[in-house]
Amino acid sequence: MRADRQICIQQWSVHPSWRKIWPMNRRLRFVIALTAVLCGPIVALPQSRPVVGRSVVSTQLGIVAASHPLAARAGVEMLERGGNAVDAAIAANATMGLMEPAMNGIGGDLFVIYYEAKTGKIYGLNSGGWAPTGLTPEFLRSKDQTRMPASGIYSVTVPGAIAGWDALRSRFGTKPFSELLAPAIYYADNGFPVSEIVAQGWGSTGSLNKFSMHPNTAKTYLINGHAPKTGEIFRNPDLAKSLRLIADEGRDGFYKGPTAQAILQISRELGGTMTAADLTEYKPEWVTPISTTYRGWTVTELPPNTTGIAALMMLNIMEQYPLGEWGFHSTKSLHVMIEAKKLAYADLIRYIGDPTFSKLPVDALLAKSHGAQRSKLIDMNKAACNVEPAHLEGYTNSDGQDTIYLSAIDKDGNIVSLIQSNYSDFGSGVVAPGTGFVLHNRGALFTLEPNHPNTLAPRKRPLHTIIPAFMEKNGVRIGFGIMGGFNQPQAHAQFVANIADYGFNIQEALEGGRFTKGTFQGCDVNIEPLIPDHVRRELTALGHQLNVTPPRSGTFGWGQAVMSDPAGVHYGASEPRHDGAAIPQFPALFTPQK
Repeated sequence: MRADRQICIQQWSVHPSWRKIWPMNRRLRFVIALTAVLCGPIVALPQSRPVVGRSVVSTQLGIVAASHPLAARAGVEMLERGGNAVDAAIAANATMGLMEPAMNGIGGDLFVIYYEAKTGKIYGLNSGGWAPTGLTPEFLRSKDQTRMPASGIYSVTVPGAIAGWDALRSRFGTKPFSELLAPAIYYADNGFPVSEIVAQGWGSTGSLNKFSMHPNTAKTYLINGHAPKTGEIFRNPDLAKSLRLIADEGRDGFYKGPTAQAILQISRELGGTMTAADLTEYKPEWVTPISTTYRGWTVTELPPNTTGIAALMMLNIMEQYPLGEWGFHSTKSLHVMIEAKKLAYADLIRYIGDPTFSKLPVDALLAKSHGAQRSKLIDMNKAACNVEPAHLEGYTNSDGQDTIYLSAIDKDGNIVSLIQSNYSDFGSGVVAPGTGFVLHNRGALFTLEPNHPNTLAPRKRPLHTIIPAFMEKNGVRIGFGIMGGFNQPQAHAQFVANIADYGFNIQEALEGGRFTKGTFQGCDVNIEPLIPDHVRRELTALGHQLNVTPPRSGTFGWGQAVMSDPAGVHYGASEPRHDGAAIPQFPALFTPQK
């Protein structure tokens, strides 16, 4: 009876009399109604494709996808003024720092994957800052700190974003900072209406607690004592001043001069250990990206100290199972993905830190044989609530999530996959006087545990959650990312599976219902109601402890993507969980008025 109904549904779902006429989403709704009449009661089949709220944007010119339309438009303005994808990404990022200040800003870090179309080369930029001189486990214990503080001055590491912009612009950009930062400076001076999702985060309890930490913070981010509401105009003239210093003097306008002096002043005031040399001597690092193959796609991430390796480890485990045959949002597929997350993250937390301080087993963890071996630990009949890391010969036991991601493609097919973050909502909660930006709390990710790859040390970079990504196959190239702390590798793996296993376009791949597990042990997992009820029941029967989180929350991250195909058509996608948009470049049809 079940097989008969399946055949009936399949026959009607491809019937040519209406398939040629109706778009996919309307056809899907029609099939569900029609089969109830013609095929009897509908059986629980795997969902074929997500019902999306947006269409893919397409053009032969450039596109910028960001979680705020005004920021995306700032990037597109650079494209329309003759700039490239790097110029667009920096302009959009600078504007995002003003418009979504809980998530990112010039007080945070920056990571980039850049695809250069003319050479076909992929470049990686790690602009994650290091810990200040004097910030050691012993120092923190002398201050009665038994673990890394989640906020405050001891959670602050050197901000790497501006050094990253400078390195990216100097090597691949075409425009000066004075032009790239002009949109952000304009909006900082003149104001902009706060968007819906941004306003919700701005007024959250966690954010309000940060504002109470220091008078500078409240002065910078509150309007007459309250967080700005949706549509309310927000201005930040202090940030405009800080951006002008960068526009005039480049990276020295941040790591030297008034801005640096203000950072050092607040550090001294609050008992921090940062020195002038910590700021002036910081340099970002051009790194060789790491990659794996998955169903014929080459998937690229940045190497440690980032968590990108966890996404690749997940994919190596997932590749051992026929997810495409099982179907999108099938119980088996989701069970394998959730279990693969646990296995990959157990290895991540044990073995990964800053490679300049300790030898890391990157090659061993990325080996296909390692993924195959770890995959054998998945019990298809039961969720594992305690997962141990792998034992690698020669390696000892090494035992926030507020970020923005944006992507840009230009007319020539160059792609920038960029992520930037304060780590937690409004970072450390510390704003240096007169600067207009909060210092991030990325240092919270260090551990005080001795003899660990991620143990706090001066001039060391912590394990970093923020990761841009890139994937390519047969001339199709996709720059993508999904923010959200330790959500990111697992969200990346789900995005890749949506493309490679299920054949989705980039908009569908972003919008499809996701799971995320923020903890490293236990069977708890957050899941979206977009995943069907019967699948959630079956996952629960396997032992997964599901927390169904309302739609359009930040729990599952917010993503963007751009894509090029061999025909020279460019595509952009921005998911509706946030306020963002993928905005295409307009051709130069009109002569500017004098």
